[in-house]
Amino acid sequence: MTSTPPVLQELPDEHPPAPPPAAPPAAPDRPSGWAALQPVLLRLHFYAGVLVGPFLLVAATTGLLYAFTPQLEAVVHRHELTVDAVGTAPLPLAEQVAAARAEHPDGTVTQVQPAATPDGTTRVVLASDDVPAGRDLTVFVDPYTTEVRGALPTYAGFLPVRATIDDLHRNLLLGEPGRVYSELAASWLWVVVLGGVAMWVARSARRGRWRRLVVPERGRAGRRRTLSWHGVVGLVAALGLLALSATGLTWSARAGANVGELRAAWGWSTAYVDPTLPGADAGEHDAHAAHGGGGTDGAADAGADAVLTAGVGVDGVLATARAEGLREPVRLTPPAEAGQAWTAAESGEGWPSRADSVAVDGADGSVVDRVDFADQSVPAKLAHWGIQAHMGSLFGLANQLLLAALAVALITLVVLGYRMWWQRRPTRQTSGPGPWLRPGALRAAPRWQAALLLVAAAAVGWVVPLFGVPLLAFLAVDVLLAARARRRAAAG
Repeated sequence: MTSTPPVLQELPDEHPPAPPPAAPPAAPDRPSGWAALQPVLLRLHFYAGVLVGPFLLVAATTGLLYAFTPQLEAVVHRHELTVDAVGTAPLPLAEQVAAARAEHPDGTVTQVQPAATPDGTTRVVLASDDVPAGRDLTVFVDPYTTEVRGALPTYAGFLPVRATIDDLHRNLLLGEPGRVYSELAASWLWVVVLGGVAMWVARSARRGRWRRLVVPERGRAGRRRTLSWHGVVGLVAALGLLALSATGLTWSARAGANVGELRAAWGWSTAYVDPTLPGADAGEHDAHAAHGGGGTDGAADAGADAVLTAGVGVDGVLATARAEGLREPVRLTPPAEAGQAWTAAESGEGWPSRADSVAVDGADGSVVDRVDFADQSVPAKLAHWGIQAHMGSLFGLANQLLLAALAVALITLVVLGYRMWWQRRPTRQTSGPGPWLRPGALRAAPRWQAALLLVAAAAVGWVVPLFGVPLLAFLAVDVLLAARARRRAAAG
């Protein structure tokens, strides 16, 4: 019988060697592409929505009111704007201006706007000390009887109702300091919209539910349903809101000045007629001076009553403007100083745009310069169309309804955004809104992507200061919250 040799087992050493030191844990890979960009956009969208949301809400509410100012003006100022009876033919424009001057002899004529409709009144704009600074006194004259229908303080042609609502929208009736609010809203609206659209599209693509881009989810409750409506409304209104943000920035005090300088440097500025008469010494004259309505001092020198009747007079200038094809309503501006011509310009409202202008020699009625809207640069045309659309005067009532719809959409987005924050609270028993997002999103992104974002933000922030300054505050808050979170994690 064969026996199997016993298996020899190795006995462990009495003193086994120490195990090799454990390798340090590998640093987690930094996300790249959209995975890195999404947390940054989410955090920026969240900060802007929570902190800038109130400014957007006020701008949207006042903008909704502004959209219907033409109808309000027509009702409130009906007596000044219309005549009691339409006559056979209007009297000479010089007689209408003389009637306005007789009623208000202390003012100086800076502009004349002949009646644009058969039942409309002629507007004679005066620089007067009887109105607040920055305002003109507009006298309304019946073109058939020269009856003065009334006089109202106006701002850039806006009657009191529209001027008040415009001030409410621009500066909350606080003057120049109040313009910070509207510029802040315009500076951040495009950021909120673009970030929200990017995240909403990416979410739908990730889930393969493209129909949900524009159709809110039904049968859902709570925060998910609110998010669905928030995303759909934001996507549908995105283009309009971006246009409002861009055109709003052109009127802002700080960003508007920077945009104007960039347009001038790139040759995109709007061209104006040169009112300098042939042979006159232009000196340091600014060719745009005759378009501002004039101050009291400039108009008092050359805009006196004698200019209105000298040469061909105001009626001859109007006849030349009509012969040149300018359409009503048209604005006639007397020379701002010696050696200059009259300027006649279309209102610029409506579609197709009517913004042609001519400079007319008051001595003989000849045209010394002309600028047609068709000859403006493409950026200048886009700026004109954008501003008119922002004011609701490009497409008439349809434009007003579109503005109202965008205002309601923005109000809805802000309200739904705050509702989502409230719904994110941990339990129903917890009072107060949901928590702030986890910090450190920018720190976790790839360095090249973070650097690119910071450079782009710095460039935009330089042109749009009320985007750049709050962004620095957001970054400081994010860094401080991230540092506090790291300290708490280390202590735990």
